[in-house]
Amino acid sequence: MSTRDAWRVLREATQARVGLGRAGDALPTAEILRLDAAHALARDAVHSPLDVDTLTADLREASGLDVVRVASEAADRTEYLQRPDLGRRLADGDALHPDEWDLAVVVADGLSARAVQSHAAGALAALLPRLEGWSVAPPVVATQARVALGDDVGSRLGAAMVLVLIGERPGMSAPDSLGAYLTWGPRRGRADSERNCVSNIRPPHGLSYARAAEVLAALLTESRRRQLSGVELKDTGDALPPA
Repeated sequence: MSTRDAWRVLREATQARVGLGRAGDALPTAEILRLDAAHALARDAVHSPLDVDTLTADLREASGLDVVRVASEAADRTEYLQRPDLGRRLADGDALHPDEWDLAVVVADGLSARAVQSHAAGALAALLPRLEGWSVAPPVVATQARVALGDDVGSRLGAAMVLVLIGERPGMSAPDSLGAYLTWGPRRGRADSERNCVSNIRPPHGLSYARAAEVLAALLTESRRRQLSGVELKDTGDALPPA
């Protein structure tokens, strides 16, 4: 196989930048322009606001449930980026009504509103039919939110566990990647080691909604059975055979 064919095979297998070539001692101009464009998309993903009305309608259609809106203590995007701690705390939980829910679902803008806008409703629509018999609280849309905001929401709702669908930090080839974080027994102060994550939900380039839902349903079911989450709960790859 020639060197050119080897690079082609690698490019077809990944969106990473491999075998870009060179012009003298630098990258070719076309590759520099593509890199600049990808950087711009990543910056836009971080700073673009979430269209809450459209997302609310999409989630209501996907779940058949009412949708609740909340915000973190970060007043705006600038403060959100400069003060991560504020994005982890709920500003006002008056709209959250406690009950004995098995699961609370929080849809948070995170660092990519584009990811949430594009993929959250599809991921939720694929997941909920796999949770037959579960009591699921009305989905909560959270703005200027970090993953840990789900702990506040879940505890306010009285849920046994919380699932946070959130826009992940944009990469230079993935500005629209959705992450899903589940935590058993949500309460303020939970550590990241007490969560499980399914990341890169972004068909067609990443995990499909169906595959993400399959893994999440297995994790959630096993989490409820064992009453734990995090490093002690492993995704072993095939619909989670119990450890």
